[in-house]
Amino acid sequence: MAFYEHVVIARPDISQQQVETLVEEITAIIVEKEGTVSNTEYWGLRNLAYPINKSRKGHYSLINIDGPAAAIQEVERRLRINEDVIRFLTIRVEELSTEPSAVLSRKDRGDKPERGDRDRGERRPRRDREDS
Repeated sequence: MAFYEHVVIARPDISQQQVETLVEEITAIIVEKEGTVSNTEYWGLRNLAYPINKSRKGHYSLINIDGPAAAIQEVERRLRINEDVIRFLTIRVEELSTEPSAVLSRKDRGDKPERGDRDRGERRPRRDREDS
């Protein structure tokens, strides 16, 4: 069997619980086709790079799969039919990572400063033009 990373982007107007149900359905399909799901991650409601079907956001989920190609084909066939799915992408990888994905590790680090942490110094004075 091969290893796959599968990312699903769902419509922004569905709830997080409905996204989790969608991931459970995908997991059930994989198990039915004699594969295994080693890890699932919910990345949250994130901005899309460009609007898709008038949506600017989407619920992102990552699923690590160890299974046959037939299982992946069945999952992709069902996701094409599902109206809640905006996009999906399946990539074959050499091995599955046991660590959290880069998206989750960046979220946990908290790289962005909080709004209250900004420097509240004086504004620089405007330079007046010299009219010649």
